[in-house]
Amino acid sequence: MTRTALKAGSGAAWQAGRLALGTASALGLARFAYGLLLPAMREDLRWTLSEAGAMSTANGLGYLLGALLTAAVVRRWGTAAAFRIGMALTAVSLAATVVSDAYLALLAARAAAGVAGAVVFVTGGVIASRVAARAASGTPITVYFAGTGLGIVVSGVGVPALGEHWRLGWVGLAAAAALATVASWSAARTDEDAQPATAGRARVRPLWGPALAYLLFAAGYITYITFLSAYLADQRAPLGQVVLTWTALGLAVIAAPALWNRPTARWPGTRALATLLALLGGGAALALAAPTPPVILASAIVYGATFMGVPAAITALIRGNVPSADWTATLAAFTTVFAAGQTAGPWIAGVVADHTSTEATLAWTAILCAAAAAIALTAGRTRPGPARRIPWVRSG
Repeated sequence: MTRTALKAGSGAAWQAGRLALGTASALGLARFAYGLLLPAMREDLRWTLSEAGAMSTANGLGYLLGALLTAAVVRRWGTAAAFRIGMALTAVSLAATVVSDAYLALLAARAAAGVAGAVVFVTGGVIASRVAARAASGTPITVYFAGTGLGIVVSGVGVPALGEHWRLGWVGLAAAAALATVASWSAARTDEDAQPATAGRARVRPLWGPALAYLLFAAGYITYITFLSAYLADQRAPLGQVVLTWTALGLAVIAAPALWNRPTARWPGTRALATLLALLGGGAALALAAPTPPVILASAIVYGATFMGVPAAITALIRGNVPSADWTATLAAFTTVFAAGQTAGPWIAGVVADHTSTEATLAWTAILCAAAAAIALTAGRTRPGPARRIPWVRSG
């Protein structure tokens, strides 16, 4: 490999690493950290599990709205500016969560975080895809999604120690999101910034199988991480176990690119997607099989090592099947499908758990992800025509 190629590769990795602060903030801090704060909020505000789940539903509705708005935002301001605006508004929405204890106000704050997070998720994914295309490597895509793990680790280490002081938790998350905004600012640049901003056309039909699998995944995966701390609380897990479980989960997300970069880039069709979904369902089922600390820890590690690989695999499929001019619109369409699933999932699982136990939330994840794996595997057996063949990039 030439010195120029090495320099280009390291530059792409550095840019992707800073872009990954987008998923760290929009997902790790603004969405998943709520699961850590849920037990204290539920006790202090006297919520039922369905009310607690509705907070994630509000975040999902906001995410759905944000996904629908992203294409228009990109046309108006461009991909890089949309990413930066979304990052700043994510930090503001987290700070707004401590303004009032009123249930409707908290719902609004969680919805606002969802809107901003969707804009960050989509535009960051598009920028990472462009970086990957320039570097002829799939690494920037998997690195971008692995940033979620950093947000989970930060919240997993800091939030549980605050105990019942959940408001301080939100303040800390807002501060971390603000720092992520500053650090990622200059990474949000693409060669296309100088060109007229276009969102292109959404092309979902050729990928209907992965889209359906993505819908079920979205409805299933979010319940595990939303109710994990509530499940641990019901198991009377000590603080040390909660911190260890969440930290291990986040570190597994960070390590995921080392496991999934090559399969995502090289395995044909939907094989990588189906494998990820099957492992994710099995990981969730582990905690039900034997709810002991080592098994729950293993479950969290398997979950962390796979769940962010799913959107990375979807992004790679889009990148391989869709013209670059249509990446933004197609990724936004898939994010809309994703948002619809994760909007309904937590509330339905919460209602079921209210009538049974928090174990139902883990079963929900296992069942839906297993069904999604089956659909992805079946869709992968249908070979697309020559115009739809996936030109997989080499692994970086």
